Amino acid sequence: QVQLVESGGGLVQAGGSLRLSCAASGRTFSSSHMAWFRQAPGKGREFVAAIRWSGQRTYYEDSVKGRFIIAGDNAKNAVYLQMNSLKPEDTAVYYCAAGQYYSLGQYAAETTYNYWGQGTQVTVSS
Repeated sequence: QVQLVESGGGLVQAGGSLRLSCAASGRTFSSSHMAWFRQAPGKGREFVAAIRWSGQRTYYEDSVKGRFIIAGDNAKNAVYLQMNSLKPEDTAVYYCAAGQYYSLGQYAAETTYNYWGQGTQVTVSS
């Protein structure tokens, strides 16, 4: 069984930074892409950022462009999210996800990811 475990969440003041990490354990698998999603209280889960190992292509949701940076290690099935200039509206549970087969343009679709972590809470105070 594959497990994704997130870490690095916490409480930070607006304008601050956090770095989230996600590592895979359990059964060996090969991913083609990994991503971060988030779910704010009372809202649905939304795409934040993704990375494709082929070409190290990265994708971001518009509201985090220029503030968040996604990076990862293909060999370890690990992904990181550096979050800068945090805003109260970034408050959410952040989930990492890994997909084995990438469909062109589908980096933001939950259905393209096979494995999910349990989530880590990020709270940004004003």
